[in-house]
Amino acid sequence: MTGTAAWYATRPLAQREAVLDVEIAHGSTMRDVARQVVEQGVEVSPRFLSWMARLAGRAHSIKAGNYRIEQGITPWDLLELLSAGSTSYAEIALVEGWSFRRLRATLDAMPDLKHDTLGMSDAQVLAELGLPGESAEGQFFPDTYFVARGVSDLEVLRRAASQMQKMLAQEWARRAPDLPLQTPYEGLTLASMVEKETGISADRGKIASVFVNRLRIGMPLQSDPTVIYGLGSNFDGNLTRRDLQTDTPYNSYTRRGLPPTPIAMPGLAALRAALHPEATNFLYFVARGDGSSQFSRSLEEHNRAVSRYQKGKG
Repeated sequence: MTGTAAWYATRPLAQREAVLDVEIAHGSTMRDVARQVVEQGVEVSPRFLSWMARLAGRAHSIKAGNYRIEQGITPWDLLELLSAGSTSYAEIALVEGWSFRRLRATLDAMPDLKHDTLGMSDAQVLAELGLPGESAEGQFFPDTYFVARGVSDLEVLRRAASQMQKMLAQEWARRAPDLPLQTPYEGLTLASMVEKETGISADRGKIASVFVNRLRIGMPLQSDPTVIYGLGSNFDGNLTRRDLQTDTPYNSYTRRGLPPTPIAMPGLAALRAALHPEATNFLYFVARGDGSSQFSRSLEEHNRAVSRYQKGKG
């Protein structure tokens, strides 16, 4: 590129009052792209931008998306930006094991989102999303989501809910035979318990097997994370014997069966473990202190494991 064309391609665009967020629609031709950037405030000749793209072999490499156009960008840099796909997205990481309360707090703290859910109750959020039930817990899939800056937090939740429904339906359809679970929602609830109980990934299938084995014989699940969830803000970080004896709908020591709702967001590995548990005859497990668990078949074995790993008696 030489002469006047080279000078024009490197000449800074006219000054603008602010950085522009420009959207390029899917399926756009180069001519469409040139028109769209101009319509959204970029001061560049659409004819020259199209000509330059064809000359540089970039006319068919422009990527759709949302772009943040900085002040002072040159037409050539603009073309490189559009063909590289450096879009103006916010990255949102939703983490396995989070509660819906923590999920909402994370979204509320993100400056790149439009906060339409502020002031809404959980029930109102569910209604806006068209989700069933009274509890939002566990209904959103933990993953990293990329969304255009300025998008509504409801859109993030909608995508996460859709992904959870997809993953749950997929794993439920492939579930192991003869599980003591009646509905996908029960599978989701069990998976949330597996998520909260698992210290290392290798233990997920065994932990799921303990809960499934207990469900089959009507034995209380006795899961500390369900008790903690039921205590809510009353939990001070130290689970006591009194806590274990305090009856709530989520106390799996005082009540048999699954809790009424999930207690956290389970990831795909927890979903798979809950719906495809290992075949074991374990009924107990206790934390070893290194993230792993010791599994036992009988109460006698379990008491020895507790003495060794929890009480330090060797």
